[in-house]
Amino acid sequence: MARLPDIVPDKLTAEQRRVYDDILKGPRGIVEGPLRVWVNSPGLADKAQALGAFCRYGTVLEPRLSELAIIITGAYWKAGFEWHVHAPIAIKAGIAPEIAEKIKAGETPSFAKPDEAALYTFAHELLTQRKVSAATYAEAEKYFGTLGLVDLVGILGYYGLISMTINAFEVPIPDGGADPFA
Repeated sequence: MARLPDIVPDKLTAEQRRVYDDILKGPRGIVEGPLRVWVNSPGLADKAQALGAFCRYGTVLEPRLSELAIIITGAYWKAGFEWHVHAPIAIKAGIAPEIAEKIKAGETPSFAKPDEAALYTFAHELLTQRKVSAATYAEAEKYFGTLGLVDLVGILGYYGLISMTINAFEVPIPDGGADPFA
């Protein structure tokens, strides 16, 4: 980590170690990237990692759509670590590689699947305009319902927090990889 020294598990306080171990035991199975930053504040880490586990693994949105929301957010914030980790997951979950590339480039993709188009438009409007038009809301609600839209906004917000953490603390790309937004 460029702005913070990396955590050393054997030197964590009891509360930091409890949170660290909880993350390891959870669905991620690893404490990496922004989670390593958050361990410095165990109260934040505890709550944020629990929210993150829900946003990644527990919403009503299928993984293809959750991952689309995640890469839209990562690209909006130009969070290299997030993109590096989640773009391959999104593609594996069913997002076309050319769609991911357009999103990374800040361009509007052409979607073959109408639910992906509705999610993209909703997320893009919310991130760039700070609101969602009535027409965009109605279109997204057809595909995702109220529960899905609430979950979607949760994903966008959580991954905004992740992306801000990555950018503020200059979390490096895993394994010395190149920044996809450089």
